[in-house]
Amino acid sequence: MFGYVCPPLGVLPEEEQERFREAYCGLCHTLGRRFGFRTRFILNYDFTFLAILFSDGQEPDRGCARCVVHPCRKRHYQQPDPALELAADESVILAYWQLRDGVADHGFWKGLQYRFLSRLLRGAYRKAAALRPDFDAGTREQLRQLSALEAEQCPSMDRAADAFAALLGGAAKEVEDPIRRRVLEQILYHLGRWIYLVDAADDLKKDARSGDYNPVALRYGLTDGTWTAESRHAFALTLDHSVHMMATAFELWDFGRWQKILESTLYTGLFSVGAAVLNGTFRASLRGQYRKKRKNVRKSHE
Repeated sequence: MFGYVCPPLGVLPEEEQERFREAYCGLCHTLGRRFGFRTRFILNYDFTFLAILFSDGQEPDRGCARCVVHPCRKRHYQQPDPALELAADESVILAYWQLRDGVADHGFWKGLQYRFLSRLLRGAYRKAAALRPDFDAGTREQLRQLSALEAEQCPSMDRAADAFAALLGGAAKEVEDPIRRRVLEQILYHLGRWIYLVDAADDLKKDARSGDYNPVALRYGLTDGTWTAESRHAFALTLDHSVHMMATAFELWDFGRWQKILESTLYTGLFSVGAAVLNGTFRASLRGQYRKKRKNVRKSHE
């Protein structure tokens, strides 16, 4: 996925921040145990959000260990459980097909990095696809539809966003409880739509320079990648609509220990990220977050 689904960690109580870090580290450990060390590099906040959604909301078992990122000080992490395993498997499938999509979208030289990384992930992907064949098949089908829309330069951003929304909504199909499955499908469907549109908005200027397909640019006639006041307002409304639909589904289920983190992500984090993308400040703020994170890690080791 793309790194846009970020809880506002700076405003959460320390207890909730630590809870999120334990889930983040837990998914990292789960990826490594199931698929090998190199798959731990696909870890991001989006995949952690997926693991949290799949959790049963109960207090998990915890472990404590050093790792490559934290070699000097042991860190607590959430022990592997069915939710982390499902998120890990589907994360590998999503990451692999995103890389293969990158191979298809770029020429030989620009596509080399995508080709190299996808080959590194191929063994893990084959194992994950064997474990989750329905999700793998659904992902391939929705990406095929997206490729067809790109090939015809379809100007409907809703059709393009719907393909990725259906892809992500399919991640919940293995949830056994039918009511909970329906809630998660709705959250993930509208989250997929939101991610696709935010990513397209984030790439407006880059795609304008390269001539790559961008349904948001086609929808609003933004030939130079610059928003008009009217298009920016209209696009913000459609992003907000997706968030409101996620929130409506979210209120139908009790997520237990994850309630506060999910609330803050849906009601604060997504709106903040959407605004930053529209303002053109998201990438700079993301770099600042990484610098702050590295500084905090160094301080914790002193």
